[in-house]
Amino acid sequence: MKECIFCHPDLEPDQNIILSNELCMFLQLEQFQKKGTQLEGAGLIVPKEHKETAFDLTRDEWDATYSLLQEVKQYLDEMYQPQGYNLGWNCGEIGGQHIFHAHLHVLPRYEDEPLAGKGIRYLFKGKENERMSY
Repeated sequence: MKECIFCHPDLEPDQNIILSNELCMFLQLEQFQKKGTQLEGAGLIVPKEHKETAFDLTRDEWDATYSLLQEVKQYLDEMYQPQGYNLGWNCGEIGGQHIFHAHLHVLPRYEDEPLAGKGIRYLFKGKENERMSY
């Protein structure tokens, strides 16, 4: 099994801890810290203790995630001035999870991006995502 980049941050040297509290941290890759780049300001809220998915978090970890999310929003609003946000958890391989340590995606959105106004469901509503078993 591959080692976790959140449990072993030396495996991903481009990730930076921007904010943290007792139980979780907000990470950004260097490429997303630059203004004018795709996914500008995007980052992840990650529990410090290894938990595979959001379903494995304790109540204290959920509360810490909520608390840190409020700080993250204030930070991103000041640094990047987004006009909206998408928040999301990918759970399990079929759910799109590629790093099996729970992490909440925090994605600032901007009015001048080509998919402005398109939310999370936009990706799943197309005919190309229709289930074949029906």
